[in-house]
Order: sequence, then C-alpha cells, then structure tokens
Amino acid sequence: MNRNHQILAVILAIQLALSVIVLWPKPATTGESEPFFPDLQAIDIVALTITDNQGKAITLRQVAGNWVLPEADDFPAKADSITPVLDKIVGLNTERLVTRTDASHKRLQVAEDDFMRCVDMETAGGAKHTFYVGSSPRYGASHVRVDGRSETYLTNDLTAWELNVNAASWVDSIYFGVERDQLTEVILENANGTFAFTKDDEGNWSLAGLAAGEHLSADKVNGLVNQASSVTLTKPLGKQKLAEYRLDTPQAVVTLKTAEQTVTLLIGAQDPDDNSYVVHVSTSPYYVGVAEYNAKPLIEDAYSDFLEPEVTPTP
Repeated sequence: MNRNHQILAVILAIQLALSVIVLWPKPATTGESEPFFPDLQAIDIVALTITDNQGKAITLRQVAGNWVLPEADDFPAKADSITPVLDKIVGLNTERLVTRTDASHKRLQVAEDDFMRCVDMETAGGAKHTFYVGSSPRYGASHVRVDGRSETYLTNDLTAWELNVNAASWVDSIYFGVERDQLTEVILENANGTFAFTKDDEGNWSLAGLAAGEHLSADKVNGLVNQASSVTLTKPLGKQKLAEYRLDTPQAVVTLKTAEQTVTLLIGAQDPDDNSYVVHVSTSPYYVGVAEYNAKPLIEDAYSDFLEPEVTPTP
C-alpha cells in the first residue's frame, strides 16, 4: 500500500469513529428533573385504587386516620405496607425520559387500555391523579406515565409487583390466632362425626371414645391443632353474613377451649373462582376466605385419620 492509500485509510477510520460517536443512541433526558406530582406529599393521599392488566382492582382508603378496604366493610389495612408505596409514588420524577410519542404507549404498556397497573389516587383536598406502570425492561425498572401526558419515563423506584391487587398483600394475613399451649380442648365436627380432643397437664392429647388397642397419632392431632389455632386469610369478605356462605349449615365446626375463653370456627362454602373456603370465627365481626389446603382437612378428617396405622405382625 502506497503512502496516499495509507492516508486515505486513516481518514476513513477517523470518519467512521466520528460517525459512531455522533450516531450512537443516547438515553433521552429532559435536562431537568421534576416530580410527577408537584407539591404532593404521601400524607395528602387518602385513597388509592390499583387495577391490574386482567381487570382486577383493589381500593384502599383512609377513614378516620386509618387505612381500610372499603369494599370489605372497612376491613383494616396495614399502614406500614401502604405508606412506603405512597412515598415511592410521590418520589416519581421526570429524570429519565424514554419517549414523547403516544404511539409508544402500547409497546411500553402504559396506554389507557394496555398497562401492567393503573393507579388512581385521591387527595384530602379532593384532587385526583392517575398514572400507569408498564413493562419492565430490566429487573427493578419500570416504564411509567401520567394520564393525559405523552411522555413516558423509566424509574427504579416502583414496579408493578409492588402494586398488588390481592387484598392479602395489604392486610394482616393472620385472621385468628390462639396460643396452642393455652388450648385445653379441641372439638372438630364435620360430616364424618364429632371428635373431641382433650389435653392433660403434661401436654398430651387424648381422643374421646378411643377403643382398646387403638392408638392416637400425635402427628395428626398436632396438625389439627396447628390448623385450627392459627387461621391465615386469602381475602377479607366483609361483615355481612350472606346466604351463599352456607354458614347456617357449615361443612365443619371447630370449637377451641382455653382456661379463659371458648372460640368457635365455622367453615362454609367453597368459592369456585379461587377454591377458597368461607370462614368465620366467633371473635371477629368479619368473614374471610381461607386457602383450600388449610380448610379442606378440617372438612374431610375422619376418625381413622387420627389413629396410628395398625402394624401387621411379620409371619
């Protein structure tokens, strides 16, 4: 290669390098960062409705200073689960602009009719705001857009998974609990009979009506006591006793006795949508849904289930 060709090759390499530098895509930016909702503070928000991409929604509202689920007769919600989300919402800003075009909204899942989450907020002053949380281009990051605006931004502060539409995410999941060490008697009634278990001073359980040669299964009885003494809800249903709950003819009744109180647990109908069972405990004004795996054993247990299996002697 002669000297002229070498010079031309160097010039071409420099031009290519400059082209790469000039044309290399850069993240869009607004130049200045502003909050999505200027002057809005977390304490100002008194209601929150979250809708997912399947149309399922949940509403959280502040009543007399306490967060509740109004659709479940003001079932108490946990402020320590809600407040961190509100702090993240008021912290959303315009620092990382992704696009200014309406045509990108569906692709980023922040459109009015195509989103991962739609969040409607209401303030104490009556102001209402709506924004969308969309797709996640990488772990921990989400596209976000305020309703009525074309700009879409990227944030690491809030994801769709933090905006859960399941009530159990926002309430105390322990619907009822009693210290099992305090229990002195547990009575289970279902279609298979009535089974009365009594605990002696040494902590050993016995079953009324146990025949000679039959031995109680400690593991099975402990399983029953554990299930009955701590009930975890999947959803609150409210205070109204509906006929569809079938609690006038429950599938199982559990009576728990301690030295100080007697508590009755009723298990009613099964919800075909999620297979949960309606449960009501006498110490609460609320009816709740409980997972199938927690309720079904109490409905199906029979006398033989509480016995140690017979051992066949080896010939």
